[in-house]
Amino acid sequence: MKSPIRKVGYAVVILGAMGYAIFTLRGPNGVPALFEKRAQIRELEKRNETLAREIELKREKIRRLRESQSEQEMEIRQRLKLIRPGEKVFILEK
Repeated sequence: MKSPIRKVGYAVVILGAMGYAIFTLRGPNGVPALFEKRAQIRELEKRNETLAREIELKREKIRRLRESQSEQEMEIRQRLKLIRPGEKVFILEK
């Protein structure tokens, strides 16, 4: 008599655990959220790579400006829009 009741009890517990697992995995913190987080991680990793490249380019530019007097002069002239006497500057509209 106890054996069939015990089997039914185990079956109910197992079905309940399976139902809870399915509900939990399909809920807002389940598998869809996991995929969304992974997509966000990939996007942020790509952004980090882009920013690292930009930083490296800026470091290279700073190094060139420190080492080269002509690079410094050109940068100053571009930023302050300076020209030397006798130079002609053409401004093109975009």
